[in-house]
Amino acid sequence: MALTENPLGGRLPLLPPAALDADQHQLYTQLTDKMVTWATKSGFQAATPAGVLIGPFNPMLRSPLISQAVMAMNAAEGEHTALSERVRQVIILTVGAVWQAAYELYAHTAVGRQAGFDEATIQALVAGEKPASLSAEEGVAYEFTHRLSTKHQIDADLYGQALAAFGEKGVVDMIYLAGQYMIISGLLNTFAVPAPAAG
Repeated sequence: MALTENPLGGRLPLLPPAALDADQHQLYTQLTDKMVTWATKSGFQAATPAGVLIGPFNPMLRSPLISQAVMAMNAAEGEHTALSERVRQVIILTVGAVWQAAYELYAHTAVGRQAGFDEATIQALVAGEKPASLSAEEGVAYEFTHRLSTKHQIDADLYGQALAAFGEKGVVDMIYLAGQYMIISGLLNTFAVPAPAAG
């Protein structure tokens, strides 16, 4: 039986562990072991105190086999990316701001702090603005991600800047990372998943 009284699910009821089928439970275990643990270390909430998943992880339980593949891509990106953690967080926050995905911005504000960004830089990214404090590479990553997310085209000049900053592999890695967070933001916005209340 699904929980319906918890507002953290948005349009979807939150699924308690006891209600999950075998495939869902396998995904739940994977998400709890990896993502909830990472979220806790990073300073944001990915589950209720009772162990019920929130954020994008609750919708992911509705399609557990495809979600496992999405998680495998997420793991591969984290392990094999050519991008620095700061560049990664610029990309993720830029996508979240374009999509206005409340939970994504909530979560990666915390992760961005751990990556070393100051509050003014993070808040500018959350507002969809390019912070003046970004390094040259971080600025290229912002421009590339913002243009890809809003215009869906990369002009020759920006492509050249991205290639010079990151190389061919790095450009591909930026596209993969941005795409992952477009998927996550799509889940969050479709199901109107909120950020947990500050407290």
